[in-house]
Amino acid sequence: MNTIRHDFRSDTVTRPSDGMRAAMAEAEVGDDVYGDDPTVNLLEQRIAGMMDKEAAMFVPSGTMSNLLALLAHCERGDEYIAGQDAHCYAHEAGGAAVLGSIQPQPIAHQADGTMAIDDIENAIKPDDSHYARTRLIALENTFGGRALPMGYMDAVADVADRHGLGLHLDGARGFNAALALSIDIATLGKRFDTVSICLSKGLGAPVGSVLVGRGELIGKARRYRKMVGGGLRQSGILAAAALYALDHNVERLADDHKRAKRLAEGLARHPQLSVTMPDTNIVWAKAEREVSGALTEHLESMGIAFGGGYGEHRWVTHIDIGDDDIENAISAVDTFFKD
Repeated sequence: MNTIRHDFRSDTVTRPSDGMRAAMAEAEVGDDVYGDDPTVNLLEQRIAGMMDKEAAMFVPSGTMSNLLALLAHCERGDEYIAGQDAHCYAHEAGGAAVLGSIQPQPIAHQADGTMAIDDIENAIKPDDSHYARTRLIALENTFGGRALPMGYMDAVADVADRHGLGLHLDGARGFNAALALSIDIATLGKRFDTVSICLSKGLGAPVGSVLVGRGELIGKARRYRKMVGGGLRQSGILAAAALYALDHNVERLADDHKRAKRLAEGLARHPQLSVTMPDTNIVWAKAEREVSGALTEHLESMGIAFGGGYGEHRWVTHIDIGDDDIENAISAVDTFFKD
C-alpha cells in the first residue's frame, strides 16, 4: 500500500494538535457514570448552552448519538422517517432496528439532498393497528456536504408539529452547516427536539459526539447509553479535547470550506470530471468508470487518498489539509489528464 501523504478520505482522520494534547493531559477527571467528571459536565453544559437546549450528553460516537436519539424518541414497533441515504438509516448497521425494534421508513432524496415535503407527509402512517406508529422525522445537515436551507428545515418541522411527531437532526457537521448558512449553531437546531453534534470531524477532536435536546429525552437517552455500553468513566480527558476544539477550531472551518472550493475549481477544469461545487468541506467528482478507476490508481500512487468508489470520488478537507495539499492534488489530476 502506498504511503498516504495527502489524506482527503474524511475529516475523521484528523489528529490532535499539540495544544489539544496538552489540554487532554491537564484535564480534571472523575467518574462520569456517577456524574462526577467535571470536564465532561462542563462540555455538556457548554454545548447545551450554545444550542439553547435543556440538556446534553457526551457519547463515544455519532453513530451512538443517533441511535440513542432514535431509542429515546421511539418504542418497539414504532417508525422513524429518514432519507434513503441518510447516515442513521444507511450507514449505522441497522442499529435502530436491531437494538430498538424500530422500523425505518426511508424516503428518496431530491437532487439537492432534501426529501420532498409531500413525500414525508405521505409516509406518515394513520392511527391503524396494521401499521407501525410513525413517531419521528430525522434530518441530516449537512447532507453529502450540502447545507440544507433553514426554510426547508422549518417546513419539515411544521409537518412534524402538525402530526405530533418528534424531530431529530443528525448534525454531525452541524457547525459546517451553520457556517455555510451564515447562522449560529443554536438557530440551526432551534426546531429540533434532539440534535447530534460530532466533535471528531471538522472540529478535530479524537473521539466523541454530543446529543443535545429536551431534558426528558436526554435523560432517557442516558439510560440507553449505559445499556449499549457507552457508560464512560474518566472521560474528561476526551471532553477536554472537545472543549479545546470548541475554543480553537470552529471559526477555522471557513478555511476548510475555502480549500474545498479551490479544489473543486481545480478539478472542474477537466471536462472528464463532473464536479459539484461545495457548500462546505466535501467535494464530489464523478467520471466514467474507466476514467475514474485509472485516476484513482494514479492518485494513490502519488500518496493522495480520498473516499468514494469507482465512478464517484469524495474529497474532504479538514484541519490537517493545507494549501499545499490542495495544490498538489490539483497538480496530480492535471498531470493525469495531460498524459
